[in-house]
Amino acid sequence: MPERRLDSDAPLAEAPAVVSRLRVRYAETDQMGVAYHANYLVWMEVGRTDYCRACGLAYRDLEAAGIRLVVAEARARYQAAARYDDALRIETRLTVLRSRQIGFAYAIYREDDNALLATGETLHLPTDAQGRAMRLPAEARRALSSLRGAGDERQATRAPGARTGAVRRRASLLAGGGCA
Repeated sequence: MPERRLDSDAPLAEAPAVVSRLRVRYAETDQMGVAYHANYLVWMEVGRTDYCRACGLAYRDLEAAGIRLVVAEARARYQAAARYDDALRIETRLTVLRSRQIGFAYAIYREDDNALLATGETLHLPTDAQGRAMRLPAEARRALSSLRGAGDERQATRAPGARTGAVRRRASLLAGGGCA
C-alpha cells in the first residue's frame, strides 16, 4: 500500500503526535475486567478532540460555526487487551487534511509496560448543520496543520472549559468567515 501523506510532502511518520492519557474505568470493562472493544473508538475520540484542542481549534467552536465532522470510516486493530484501571496513552496524528476530508491515526498504549494495545484510523467529512457536505474553512485547515513543525509530540492539556486566546480567535474567525 502506498504511503499516505498530508497535503504537503511531509511523510506521515514525521507528523507530530498529540498524547492523551486516561485510565480504564470499571464501566468500560466486562465481568473479567477487560475493556469492551467499542471503547477503543471512544478513546480515539478523546485523542482526536485533544489533537484539535492542541491546534487551538475546539470541536465546540466548529459546531458553533455550523461545521460538523462526520465519521465516514473508522478502523481499529486490536493487539492486546486493556484492563480495568490500566493507565493508557493515546497518540494521535493527523494523516489526511484536505478541504473535504480529515483523517487521523491512533496508537493506544498501556503506560505500565508500553504495550501497544490497538491502532486505528478515522476519516471525517465536514458537513453543515443540515448534514450537507461542505469545504472545511481555510482557517480550520491552517489550525489543524499548525502542529506540523512542533516537534515529535505534544502533551494534551485536558482542562474542561479552558479556552485559550488562540481558540477564541479561531472561533470568531470561523463563525464570521463563512464556510467557503
